[in-house]
Amino acid sequence: MTTRSSRPADMSRVPVKPFLITSSGPGEFRLTVRKTRYNSQNYPLVELVLQDEVFHSMNAARAFAREHFGAQPGQFARS
Repeated sequence: MTTRSSRPADMSRVPVKPFLITSSGPGEFRLTVRKTRYNSQNYPLVELVLQDEVFHSMNAARAFAREHFGAQPGQFARS
């Protein structure tokens, strides 16, 4: 007989979206570019690079990511 575990999946194995948009104040948004690579044990290592620009809307941050990094729909996370 097999049983199902109610434990959540290992969060370290869930791939992160490469672009994170955060709110840094009223009307201010920041863009972080995330690059994931894997070590020899196949454990994900995420490098974060906060962009210097401050955007006045989330759409402006997305447009910047599309123009400078080739971002596609579905590659953005919000925080």
